[in-house]
Amino acid sequence: MNISRRAGIFAASTAILALSLTACGSSSEPNTDASGEPSASADFSPVTIKNIYGETEITEVPETIATISWVNADTLLALDTVPAGMDIDTYGQNANNSTDWKDAALEELGTPIGSENAPTQFDIADGIDFTGIAELKPDVIFAPYSGMTQEDYEKLEKIAPVIGPIEANYTTSWQDATEAAGQMLGKQDQATSLISEIEGKLAAVGENNPAVKESTFIAADLSSPETSYVYSTGDTRPRFLTALGMTQADYVDANAAKDAFYFTVSPEKVNEWDADVVFASALAGQSIDDVVKAQPLFGQIPAVKTDSVALPGTDQATLSISAASPLSIEWALENVVPKIVTAAENASAAKK
Repeated sequence: MNISRRAGIFAASTAILALSLTACGSSSEPNTDASGEPSASADFSPVTIKNIYGETEITEVPETIATISWVNADTLLALDTVPAGMDIDTYGQNANNSTDWKDAALEELGTPIGSENAPTQFDIADGIDFTGIAELKPDVIFAPYSGMTQEDYEKLEKIAPVIGPIEANYTTSWQDATEAAGQMLGKQDQATSLISEIEGKLAAVGENNPAVKESTFIAADLSSPETSYVYSTGDTRPRFLTALGMTQADYVDANAAKDAFYFTVSPEKVNEWDADVVFASALAGQSIDDVVKAQPLFGQIPAVKTDSVALPGTDQATLSISAASPLSIEWALENVVPKIVTAAENASAAKK
């Protein structure tokens, strides 16, 4: 296929946290849509998709797409397109080294993991699986949500054109990733409709639950007794909670460094978390009582005292929001959001 590339001029070399803080079989079949037909479009108009390292011009719909990072495979699947190859999930994964929402989409599209037409799953134990991607001979490498470095980008460009990170360090929004997928696939209208639909469902949570809309929040991580982490405006978690109608506490912007998606807070300082609700990841299966038992100073968090801390409960639940995609958000609305609503209602009751 005819896809041209222009070299990028931007550099980025920042370290990222593990996904709990970040975010974060071979098949020769081409990408297919829900009908099982190749996902080409007869009236496709060439598009240029920019990323932090350059831009890629797509002149026809790619038939073989490799994705890097979990969100990008999810995004294609949400647009009824099965990637030929995708990274395994290494956080919050199920027995398929996948997620429940990804498995459901693959099943619906007739390409479940383990089947003849299933996508290749790249082993990322040592980082990007350059060899596996090269063996797939993709038309495009799709990674708008990723922590790809410029060195990675340049190495991958020797394999195929790359749609690299739109924003650095896993901060590309699910909306921007979906829009890029729609442009690449000639499915702009479907992508726009999908974004609007999901944004509407998120907004409805606040509209239907006044306590949510009236609550301030802090998104945090309480997995370690030694230190805690607060996620700032650019991270997926605050974006998700804001989309529900909640308001981020002033404390966050007052303490966040510019362009950083998180900052650390010592346990002695968590009493300063002036927010109605704290949405916090923790070790899988822990209750807030377990968290406080491991570090009693976390009991000073105001939201702990009002029973207004929402813990996702499992690593997969944490993943559904920390690495949000159209598929994971639908899952989170059913499995995680009720806990947030309960926390907001507890905070509201405590004010009376």
